[in-house]
Amino acid sequence: MSNFSHNIAPYVKRELIRSYRAQKRADSVAAFRYLENAHVLGQESTYWHVKVHYLMLCWAIKQRDIKEVIGQLIRIVGAALLTAIDGVPMGNTGGSNVHALKVMPISAEHAEIIIKTKDSSR
Repeated sequence: MSNFSHNIAPYVKRELIRSYRAQKRADSVAAFRYLENAHVLGQESTYWHVKVHYLMLCWAIKQRDIKEVIGQLIRIVGAALLTAIDGVPMGNTGGSNVHALKVMPISAEHAEIIIKTKDSSR
């Protein structure tokens, strides 16, 4: 696992825990929003990028959302193949409701976390 993957892990895990808790209280909208946050934070790590898309796939299956299931299957392959060669659009939230290659703005909080973890990875 790369230094960035290791350093970003607590922040990605925090969002994944929040997603899990939201799912437990049957708040599927919040659960997916936390998965999107985890995606933005972890998408420069092949490990976290693929894992978050897998969890988005699981969410989609539970929701019986066929469009999201198909979108996540495609994104899992893309994440596995493209992350290591910097083929990810920064800020993209990872859901099939946005184009897989669309660059999106990153919140100030997430940008600060990403910069901090990259700096500590050097």
